[in-house]
Amino acid sequence: MSRLRTSRRLALVVPAAFGALALTALPALATSSPAQIATSKANGVAYLKSLQAADGSYAGSGLSNEWAFSAFAAAGTAVVDVAPGGDTTKNARTVYRNLLSTSGWPSAAPVVTDYERGTLNAYAAGIDPARVSASRNLVADIYSYWQTAEPGYFGPSANFNGTVFAALALGGARTQAGGVRVPQALTDAMVTRIRANQHVDGGWTYSKAEGDPTALNSAGDVDMTGAAMAALCVSGVPRTDADIVQAKNFLKDKLVATTGAFNSLYGVNTSSNGWGVAGLNACGINPQTGDFLTVNGKTPVDFLIANQYNPGGGFKYQPSDTAPSAYSSIDALRGVVGGGFTAAPPVPVTPGAPRWVAQPAFTTGTAAKLALTVDDGTGTLKVCSVAVTPTGTTTTLGDVLAAATGAATPAGCVTGVTPSSGTGAVTALNGKANSGSSTWKVSVDGSAFTGALRETVINVGDTVALRLGA
Repeated sequence: MSRLRTSRRLALVVPAAFGALALTALPALATSSPAQIATSKANGVAYLKSLQAADGSYAGSGLSNEWAFSAFAAAGTAVVDVAPGGDTTKNARTVYRNLLSTSGWPSAAPVVTDYERGTLNAYAAGIDPARVSASRNLVADIYSYWQTAEPGYFGPSANFNGTVFAALALGGARTQAGGVRVPQALTDAMVTRIRANQHVDGGWTYSKAEGDPTALNSAGDVDMTGAAMAALCVSGVPRTDADIVQAKNFLKDKLVATTGAFNSLYGVNTSSNGWGVAGLNACGINPQTGDFLTVNGKTPVDFLIANQYNPGGGFKYQPSDTAPSAYSSIDALRGVVGGGFTAAPPVPVTPGAPRWVAQPAFTTGTAAKLALTVDDGTGTLKVCSVAVTPTGTTTTLGDVLAAATGAATPAGCVTGVTPSSGTGAVTALNGKANSGSSTWKVSVDGSAFTGALRETVINVGDTVALRLGA
């Protein structure tokens, strides 16, 4: 089981004094009203602010609360505006960016979900995840876990959640202009794998099921069903798609009529409800009407708010708990306010604070990484992270391709380039040559594909895609 999965479950010992106050009483036979949601949001945001350490941090060694950034953004609170005692020099965004920029982050033995978590929360905080610093490109870090032998998977395929969160991160953490930065061929590969892992009952679990009839016929999990359907929807799959409808029906069948809870593999709890609701939100499915309004007049959002301490703002993990849980409060608040698994950063209210921060250029001599895909049109997409040491504030496509021949992870992304020096059009790549109207083209950060020229300027953090075609 991956860290992204297990760490959330373990975080049950949290500051209780701020959150352990009277629970909200909901009216019988009614969905949560806009006023109740607004109160829940205000109190929930206040509780999450109370989790900030005196140095401004939410993340560090051991369990961390950086997922709060996705909840803050969904609730309309800019992470840069969250500062202990109003000390803007210790604002949560700056502290988190500094942490991500350190060579020791995330650990000596990182896994792909570390970088996916970082990407989703950096984006919500207003940090361009591909341009955290001169040496930190979280998108390239994710690319390095591409499974060449099992295209479409990121990280060991047995830990399927690594692929789900790759789709959430690469599709959800968009460019500063709001565009999808990765090519459609990569998105399609991830979508194919996610679809192949959907269980017969319409749900998913954190582990691989593809090709295993026993696993495919086993029970799905509310949490990963929410995450997987969100991953499909942020990848462009419409909510009318058969697999999304199956997932919606899976969640509907898990509803407890008397409370609005989802009856998950882990028992009734707010984290599972939060993830299920986040999946519905990401797909544009209202969690308070239609299939998600029970015969007793309860919804999944009702269950979340019923387990929130107010005015303290924290949420219980399970109804029988006597103190709030930090992780459950994050999961629950994100669902209550209509969020998915990340959100674009709101405009800050702190004077002078920009909405986005990003490394503006390469630093000469500082090792950097770039995300690269090569699609020769034969269905053998190559995905890698390329290590470059720039000699100026920008580099060129030719230099990136040259670096990729010997400094790509995974290896083999680029095996040869013609011409191998100078300027002009790339006429052959990996043994595949231009032919008639089918020529090598390049896209940067999701831009339209144009003729691939060796002299094409590549900037820090650019996501580079090459494609052979008309």
